[in-house]
Formats: sequence, C-alpha cells, structure tokens
Amino acid sequence: MWKKLSASALTLTLLTSGMAGVSAASTSNEEEMTRGDFVKAVIDALGVEVGSGQSVKFKDVPDSLKPYIEKAVELKLIKGKTPTQFAPNEKLTRTHAFLIAARGIQDEKQYSENVLNQFKDANKIGSGNRQEMAKAVELGLLTGYEDGTIKPNEFVTKVQMQKILQRFLAEYNPVEANTTVALRILGTTDIHTNIMNYDYYKDAPTNSLGLAKTALLIEKAREENPNTVLFDNGDAIQGTPLGSYIQSVKKLKEGEVHPSIASMIALDYDAATYGNHEFNYGLEFIDEVTDDAPFPYVNANVRNALTKELMYEPYVMIEKEVLDSTGKSTMIKIGVTGIVPPQILKWDKANLEGKVTVDDSVEAVKTIVPQMKKAGADVVVVLSHSGMGDATHEIGEEDVSYLLTKISDVDAVITGHAHDVFPGKVDSTLSNVDIDNGTMNGVPIVMAGKFGSHLGVIDLELEKTADSWDVISGTGAVREIAKDNENVSSAVVESVKEAHEGTIDYVRQAVGTTTANIHSYFSQVQDDPSIQIVTNAQAIYVKDKIKGTPFESLPVLSAGAPFKAGTRSDPEYYTFVPKGELAIKNVADLYLYDNTLAMLKVTGADVKEWLEMSAGQFHQIDINKEDEQQLINAEYRSYNYDVIDGVTYEIDVTQPAKYDANGNIVNEKASRIVNLQYDGKPIDLSQEFIVATNNYRANGTFPGVRNATAVEVYPDENRQAIIDYILAEKTIDPSADGNWKFAAFPENVKVVFESSKKAVDVLDENSKIHYIDEGTDGFGKYGLKTN
Repeated sequence: MWKKLSASALTLTLLTSGMAGVSAASTSNEEEMTRGDFVKAVIDALGVEVGSGQSVKFKDVPDSLKPYIEKAVELKLIKGKTPTQFAPNEKLTRTHAFLIAARGIQDEKQYSENVLNQFKDANKIGSGNRQEMAKAVELGLLTGYEDGTIKPNEFVTKVQMQKILQRFLAEYNPVEANTTVALRILGTTDIHTNIMNYDYYKDAPTNSLGLAKTALLIEKAREENPNTVLFDNGDAIQGTPLGSYIQSVKKLKEGEVHPSIASMIALDYDAATYGNHEFNYGLEFIDEVTDDAPFPYVNANVRNALTKELMYEPYVMIEKEVLDSTGKSTMIKIGVTGIVPPQILKWDKANLEGKVTVDDSVEAVKTIVPQMKKAGADVVVVLSHSGMGDATHEIGEEDVSYLLTKISDVDAVITGHAHDVFPGKVDSTLSNVDIDNGTMNGVPIVMAGKFGSHLGVIDLELEKTADSWDVISGTGAVREIAKDNENVSSAVVESVKEAHEGTIDYVRQAVGTTTANIHSYFSQVQDDPSIQIVTNAQAIYVKDKIKGTPFESLPVLSAGAPFKAGTRSDPEYYTFVPKGELAIKNVADLYLYDNTLAMLKVTGADVKEWLEMSAGQFHQIDINKEDEQQLINAEYRSYNYDVIDGVTYEIDVTQPAKYDANGNIVNEKASRIVNLQYDGKPIDLSQEFIVATNNYRANGTFPGVRNATAVEVYPDENRQAIIDYILAEKTIDPSADGNWKFAAFPENVKVVFESSKKAVDVLDENSKIHYIDEGTDGFGKYGLKTN
C-alpha cells in the first residue's frame, strides 16, 4: 500500500523516523547522513509496505535495516558497493543520493549528458554515473550551488537530504512493485557416511567433518530464510567403516533404514541424487537403501540395459509453499533432476555390466529440462554428481558441471564428486566465472567440499509475472563447519546412534600387531610400507586363487597406490598407524575403499605402459634450473599412482610424462620408466604376467590395463585380504622392499614436495628427505635428494 506525503508531512516523517536507528534528539540538521539513513528515509517517505528482509544478499546490513534495503532493491532504487557489500554506515555523498533519486523515477527516456557541462566540477562525476546524474538535473532533482558547482563528492547533511527527498517525491509516480520471492536452495555432497563428527580410522572424535556438524549450518540457513529446500548430491552410503559395517558386517535388511537415510530424514531433505559410489554395492543394495527414503531420488542418465528405459525418476516437481515479499503465502514449483558420471560402467563393471547403460550427462540434462519446464517448473535445479570440467563438451566425459550452467533454463546447479569447494579456486581457462557471486555463465553453482565440511547455499530471487514466477537473479556461496567447537545436531546424532556404536565396536577388533609405525607421509616419493602391506596381501590372495588354473605358472606381480596422501588439499589426510596392536580400523585406514580383488593377465610391455601412466604423477624436473621445482602434480589423483611390486624400476622425472592424467598420450616417445627388471634381468616385453589389483583398476582404461587378455574380478574385498594376511602373520614388520626409486638427478637441483608437517617426526638422519619450511594450505615443504 502506498501513501503520498506532503512536504510538511515528509519533514515530520524524517524527524520522527530515527533514520536507521539514530534518535532524532541526537541528530542535528548539519549531521552528515549515511547510505543506510538515506535508504530508510526514502522508503519511509514513500509509505510502502516492507517485507521481512530475508532476500537481502548484502552481508554487512543489520537485521533492523534489511526490510528497507530489500524494498529499495525491489524498487530498483539502489545497488551495492559490491554484490555482497552495501556499506550502510558509509557517509552518503551527493552523487549517491541523486543516483538513488534518479533511479526511482523510472522512464524510458535517454538524457543528454551535455546538461552536466554547466557545472564547473562536472568532471568529478564518474563515467558510470553521468547518465543518471544528467537525469537528476533534467528532472530538477539536482540543482547546483551559487558558485556554479554541484560538489558531487561532498557528504549529504540531514537538511540537504530533506530537500532532495522533497524534490524526489514531487516527481515520483508510484508504481506497485512486482511481487518477489526469496528462495534458498541448500546442498550437501560427498558425505561418504561421515555422518558423525568421528574419525573411525583414528577412533576419535573430530571437528573437521560430519553431517552432524553440517546440520547446524542447515538450521541457521533455514532460520535466515524459511523459504528453503535441501538436496543431497550423492556419494552418501559409502566411504567410512560405518558404510562397510552396514553393508557387509551388520548387513542391511529389508525394512531397516540405512544410517545415511536416517540422518537425512532427521534433517528433512527434499530430494537427492545418486553419486558414483552409490553403485559400489550393486543395484539391489541401492534399491534397499533408497526405498526407505521419504524423499525422492532422481537421475536422468542411467538406463535399464534391456528395456532402454530410464532406471530412476528423471526428475521430480517439488511444490514449495513460500512467503512472498508482501508476506503472503504462495506456491513455487521446483523441478529437480540429477546425473552421475558415465564412468560408473567401468568403475563398477562387475555390478553393472549388462544391467545398465549411462547416457551422456550434458545431453541428458538438455533433454530433461524442457520436460520440467513444460510440467510447470518455476525453478530448475540440477544435482550434478560431477566435477566442474572444462568448456569443451566431449560425449561421455566425467566432469561436466560447468557445461550444465550453459544449458537454457537451468537456474541452479549443485555439484560435487571432485571434493573441491566452489565458490573458490577454479580453472583459469573457464570464462564467465564470478567467484564473488558464486556463478558460472550467470547461473549460481556450489560445490560443498567433502565429508560434510561445507554447506552449499544458493539464493534465488523470483519475480511474479502473469501466472508464473521467473528467476531474475541468483548467487551461490558455501559455508564451512565450525572446527573450533564440538557442537553437533542432536537429531542427527540420535538418528545414527546404534549404527555408530556398532561401527566403533567393529573397528576396534584386533587382527595382529606391527613392530613399527605405518604411515603414508612419503608414499608418493619413495617405496612405502603402507603400500607394501597391501601389495603383499593381494599377491598372496591371487596366487591362491590361480592354483590349478592355466595361470598358475605365470609370475604374479601386485599393484597398489597411496590412497591417503594429502589428497585434494587436505594436510590431515594421511595414514598413520602406531606400532603395537593392529585393529580393523587400522586396516581400513590402509585401504579406504570397498574394492574387491582382481587379477589381470598382461605382458611385460603392458607393465611398462602401466608404470609410465603412474609416473605422470610427477612434474618434469629441469636440471638446469636453480629455483625450487615442485615434484608432485597435485591435480593427479594419488590413487592413480600405482606402484607395481614384483619388478624393479627407476623413474626418471627429468624426462617428460608420456601420458596425461586421463591416460591420453602427450609425448609418444617419452620414457620415464628406466631399468625395468624382473628377476634381476631386463624385463622381457613379451613375457606374460598376472597382476593382482582391484576391481576399480581392472575395469578401467589405464594404459597397460586396457590391453589385458584376461580379467578376473573376485567377490572378496581387498581390505579382507589384508586382514587375512595380518591374521596369518600375527606380527608384521612394516618395511618396503625398495623395488623402485627415482633415477638420480644432480645434487644442486632443488626438488621439493609437500606433505604433512607431522612427517618431520618420522624422518631420520639418513633420509634423503629433509624438512624445509611451511608449505601451502597447512602442509609442510620438504626437499628430496637422490644421492
């Protein structure tokens, strides 16, 4: 409702309004006004009804001022200093005041900037403000001083503000503002059964992860704006001993609610999608987990291999009752879809082959979005279990979230899979990326880290037009959990209490002892016991399996990789098992994933290519450079750095890599693997070998692996093979056999890498590794010598 005020009534309004909380008694007519004072005075003078202020994006606006800022934005009177800062306490300049007044007089007329030339100091007006300042002059809002100046940068006093507002109201023709809705979309991703703030590998509470902590951020975000929906982006049911305990020890039964679902029920999720790790346990297990969810699961690119029909609901329409800017209840229709990487077909080949096919993610979303719009979606949200990727679309590629923001009618994207954080660092080659606003190609997009470390928050503003709602703006942000306290959601804790306690009992079961500490601090730069234990156990298992088969006479090699090696910028993400008793929790720390064992028959030439691929882990070292050179390529996932035991070899990092991180040849004639030997002799490239590995590698397209002439995937987990190995040995002496090393480079070459700062404690005086200084992001910097 509007009311037009007379000049006398306006003066009374200004004197009694308190101007953004400052009492009239303490405000003289000569006191300089702030930006917040002026906005409140304008809205009060207009006599418009204000809302709750919940849609305000500016982080520096106090709650008492938010309703006025919200209405001023709605009426297109103001803009911020930045997308997130309004500076309400900054003193108001004459330029700012007249810009607000001019914007309020909405017309289509173009005003000549020549009118400003009558003022001596017109050159002090910024180029971006000249059109609106010219408009202010033409409308009579802005008049100069007797000396022929307008003093654009002087601060406005209270009495001057009154005069400006009087002129403004004389010209203002009130038009009812469009009704708007502030819709908030919350997203979690890659929880990986980190529901409690508990590290099952260390068997201790932690404040660095856990949905129970993320839940507090969810509660706070909902308090700020009740017009909120909450989605999960997948990889929720696998990843910690809790997930393994529920799947293979306790064994989820029909009618039992999986802890991940129970926690999401406690937090009242609206929808979810599948991540690639949802498929680790097979299709029947997925169905058993999700059939107890009261919220829908969506996926638009997994198909039944036989019927060719989509396997799951491609989208759902959520009808959300919200409060609009007038305080009235209304209904918004939110269409939600999701995708998973097509690579699940190779990562979980044993579970999926012949059962499902997977469409290209981008094409799937392009197909489903028009269907959602036709069904009446006011807002379209994509749950993209996929990394950001690049700007070039290749059919079937893994990471496509950036490309999804370019699809017409997509209003918001919740992404994940890569365990990164956005808004945050991003590939510099991507265009139209606004980190401040959390958008790509104008579409808000969030990636909320891993293990519950962050909450994604997307704020959309919708405007009523005819019979529909249109998204007119949106921003994306992430909020990090509080790592300095132990506060958690009691509802989440209670929802998984029984499963959590059962998991702790499970991981504390003893399996043997170790005579020394086991750690992965240096597993990428030297032969390492944490990998050696794994490869030993795998080799024993496979040798037993091939007895009595045509493969029995072939030599058995074994491939393993460092899983916890500070992966993805986490300086705490390393294995450390103290000497003494070994429990299941320690084995789970050595082998994180629920892989099953596999064997491949390959040639010596394949072994060479397999190792060449692994050697892409390292940057090329220039022996002529005097500056420090980083050895490890942080973009190359540590779980793809395979060490192959049973052969000996050296890695010459002064040579270029033959393959990139995706297995594509980038230097065809390059050879980093030198002095490759089997049984003390140069390897015969035509000789056949059996390599013990896991189902992930066996079903992949690693160079060397893809040439395998026989593949066998076993039902037993790699982790169980390690447990059986330790049970048989009773006491293990963790040491590496030194079967690989770096080829020597000159002593004066400064080769450095990063690892945990705690790694200093395990160095000895004979080590070729030495601590240098603080590294980046909480890591320590170390130097490496080969002599």
